[in-house]
Amino acid sequence: MRARPNIRRLTRLGICAALALIMYIIESAVPVPVPIPGIKLGLSNLVILFLLIRYKPLDGVIVLGLKVLLGALLAGQAVSLIYSLCGGLLCFGIMWLLSILLQKRMIPVISMFGALFHNLGQILAARVLTGSPEIWYYLPYLVLSAIVTGLLTGCICLVLCRKLYLPMFEPSDCDSGEDKPEDRNTEGDK
Repeated sequence: MRARPNIRRLTRLGICAALALIMYIIESAVPVPVPIPGIKLGLSNLVILFLLIRYKPLDGVIVLGLKVLLGALLAGQAVSLIYSLCGGLLCFGIMWLLSILLQKRMIPVISMFGALFHNLGQILAARVLTGSPEIWYYLPYLVLSAIVTGLLTGCICLVLCRKLYLPMFEPSDCDSGEDKPEDRNTEGDK
């Protein structure tokens, strides 16, 4: 017997991928009023963090991959694919590890470390692509911005996890650390 595709999950992933991509495009078009180039708020990572905390890690990875790939295609820059992929994978990896270690508590801290590792991944990619060791001088500014923007994104995610209710985003207790399948899965969501 063939398994039926989970329409609710596919719809959720499609909406989240679209939201992350829209946030990514808007963020790319609107510069942050900081004299250092390349600093962004990282609001598109809010969607990925939300999926990681509220649902399954695989959901976050799928949306991350779609955001990175489609963002690079829409921006028309193949190099941005490398930077986004390196930063995104390091960011997701540390957030996933911390969400396990911290039992999905302290979401702003998880987000802050995600932002730090995202910037580290992009610096590493820039170092490899440019071959210039001077790129490391940029790191302290990125660390400072990651702390601020990561905490902001984490606080927004915390509020969304506690307050957001949409039929396809079933409520769950984001701070309990317990994985309650009955709260977040429907009959076909297995």
